[in-house]
Amino acid sequence: MNVNDLSNAYGRFSDDYREYVISNPRAPRPWFNYMWNDDYAGLVSHTGGGFSFLTCPRDNRVTRMRYNALPWDRPGRYVLLKDVESGEWWSLSWQPTGDLDYDHYECRHGQGYTKITTERRGVRATLTYFVPLDVNAEVWRVSLENLTDKPRSFELYAFTELVMGNALNDLINQANDKHFSDIRYDRSRDTIVATRRYWVLNKKASVAQSNLAWENVAYFTLTDKPTGFDGSLDAFIGRWRSEANPIAVERGVMGDTEIDAGEPVVALQTKFLIAPQEKKDLAAILGVASKDSSDPYADLDWSALRKVETLDAKLAALKADWDDRLGRVRCETPDPAFDAMINVWNHYQAAVTFDMARNAGYYHGGLLFGTGMRDQFQDILGVVMSRPERVRARILNALRYQFADGSTLHNFFKMIDHGERTHHSDTPLWIPFGVVEYLNETGDFSVLDERVPFHDEGESSVYDRVVRALDFAYSATTERGLPKIMTGDWNDTLDYVGPKGKGETVWGAFFLAYVTRKSFPLFEKRGDKESLARMRDAYDRLAATIEKQCWDGDWYVRAFKDDGESIGSKNREQGQLFLNAQSFAVLSGVAPPDRAKRALESCVERLTTPYGMKICDPAFRKVEDDVGLISRCVPGKKENGAVFNHASAWFALAALEAGDVETGWSVYKKMLPPNSSSDVDRYEIEPYVYSEYVTSPEHPTANQASHSWLTGSAVWMLRTGVDRILGFKTSFDGVTIDPHIPRDWRGFTATRVFRGVTLTLRVENPNGVERGVARMTIDGEPAESNVIAIDAYEKNALYIEATLG
Repeated sequence: MNVNDLSNAYGRFSDDYREYVISNPRAPRPWFNYMWNDDYAGLVSHTGGGFSFLTCPRDNRVTRMRYNALPWDRPGRYVLLKDVESGEWWSLSWQPTGDLDYDHYECRHGQGYTKITTERRGVRATLTYFVPLDVNAEVWRVSLENLTDKPRSFELYAFTELVMGNALNDLINQANDKHFSDIRYDRSRDTIVATRRYWVLNKKASVAQSNLAWENVAYFTLTDKPTGFDGSLDAFIGRWRSEANPIAVERGVMGDTEIDAGEPVVALQTKFLIAPQEKKDLAAILGVASKDSSDPYADLDWSALRKVETLDAKLAALKADWDDRLGRVRCETPDPAFDAMINVWNHYQAAVTFDMARNAGYYHGGLLFGTGMRDQFQDILGVVMSRPERVRARILNALRYQFADGSTLHNFFKMIDHGERTHHSDTPLWIPFGVVEYLNETGDFSVLDERVPFHDEGESSVYDRVVRALDFAYSATTERGLPKIMTGDWNDTLDYVGPKGKGETVWGAFFLAYVTRKSFPLFEKRGDKESLARMRDAYDRLAATIEKQCWDGDWYVRAFKDDGESIGSKNREQGQLFLNAQSFAVLSGVAPPDRAKRALESCVERLTTPYGMKICDPAFRKVEDDVGLISRCVPGKKENGAVFNHASAWFALAALEAGDVETGWSVYKKMLPPNSSSDVDRYEIEPYVYSEYVTSPEHPTANQASHSWLTGSAVWMLRTGVDRILGFKTSFDGVTIDPHIPRDWRGFTATRVFRGVTLTLRVENPNGVERGVARMTIDGEPAESNVIAIDAYEKNALYIEATLG
């Protein structure tokens, strides 16, 4: 098997896996990519669609996206090219002129950029979208080549629709919202300047009117001198027309409209001649700067940005940054799908989730829920390997949303510093989880003494926050000692199990035990004997309660309702077996070996599909008001019986930890996007990143996937691949080399940068075993164990050879 075996009817991975190459634009859905820096971000599809925002996709949207638009994926960032002699025009990104015939189309999604190449009417065009690392702007870099033997005269039109503020208000109150747009043309700088006099920044729905202006100004320009502009969408597009046939393009004359009300657009025209067999390079730039700036043009480095060579240098810097990030983990194994994901796309997707949470995507529109606390700490698992300094800053910022009693907001909006306190039972526990994982990677124990304010009053150290989160979780238990489920746990659709405060979460009990045990080394390192003893006792008592109350004969139940009735029991008609409780029975160390083995076997028997593990079985086909939204979801999709990839990833990890490598690898391999998307027309979404779920055989559309990119599956699949399969298991003490691989792998090589030291690992498996390091050398010297104490080596690189047996 090689990289060519991972192709489908619409695209393939490049030979080095760094780009996903789409050769047929009529994909089953828009296939997206991301371009972003620390503040400015955008989604871009394979046809130029998507939207951009600054900091927050709801409150500070820059460009517009119409949800559920027909045609799909409108509007976008469009560049139209018009042949003056023939009067014909077409889009350089295929859409919105997809009804035309193109001689060639190719889209290459890379890390932080998307490059679309088309050929039509003797013109080869390349349009590259990217966001520079150091400027809050997006670049649409255009290269045109006249393939004919005659000179050609062209007009080029670059345009996109604006929001400039609250995207939800733009969606639901557009008729009123459009009265506050200000768009002018700065003739001294050949730049459209756009802002708004009214900005909705409410913390909740209210009839009260905000009395704010948008705090930013958007700028749009070309590297060539514009020959016309429009700020009015109506004037540019015309009546009863669309982005495919703007009246201004048809006439070849812009309206030069400046507006103080109406639908906003930034549209620029330029004209030029291209000699036979010659090229033309130019770019459009959309930037955003603060109104408070004394010189926004200087902040945006506007003069430099308007030079093509400057833009090309910034694209090169972006690619170099990703060379460095992806270079932190590399592998060469017998499985190209595994290599494609671990070397590039899984790591890249984890970086996207770190910055976008579940809040800025094609499926997660960024309008309702803001940034989740659970995701803030869970999503560090990927980025901590390449950018630990960003994770440190993330931890300190997110802890501002913890209360003095140890509880937290469940989600928040960055710009209004406000969120919901929903009482999901698991949310506070992700704090100790994230802090310990940061320490495992970095050994930076100084972070524990940093002081952070609480969301209500007072402040305390990061270490104290870990203890408080655990103490709160143990205080929020029922009389018999199981965590209250309240409004839900990780499974948000079990939201009516315990509204009276008596319902219990069994998965939450396992997760509490898992995080408690994970924190033991921290208490030991800190010398906090009191907390260590107290938490060991709490863990033991919780484990005993679980074993007494929650075993159902072949698996553990999932929860108990307010009235004490169990969920996830063989005695029930629907929802008899839930995956997560079994996975964390193993991961927490609570389940005795016989029960752990039987629980995992039950999952294999009942929940296995060709695409991964179902989250529960059988799916709910009758509504149960005292269970929750899960019973209202269609059977086989979402949390109601789908292959929920996040949960399936946990099961793969649990099987590997339990020593069942065959099962763990089988599930992991099925889930790899190039494999689960083998029937791509049924699968539909991007075959290069994980989706939230894949429809299970409980529904007629089995194997249809949805909600790509923004899923916790990304970090868990990445770390399971790196830590358990390749075998780089991190801890406070260093790295344990312990691969868990399929028997038919006779070896592999891998590189992992850990605390500044490059570890090069060569594994040989001559006897076809699945695990167990029989002997190991470090720089040619026999190692006493497979644990590498990094601090003991005053080197920046180590070469490790390990033989399994």
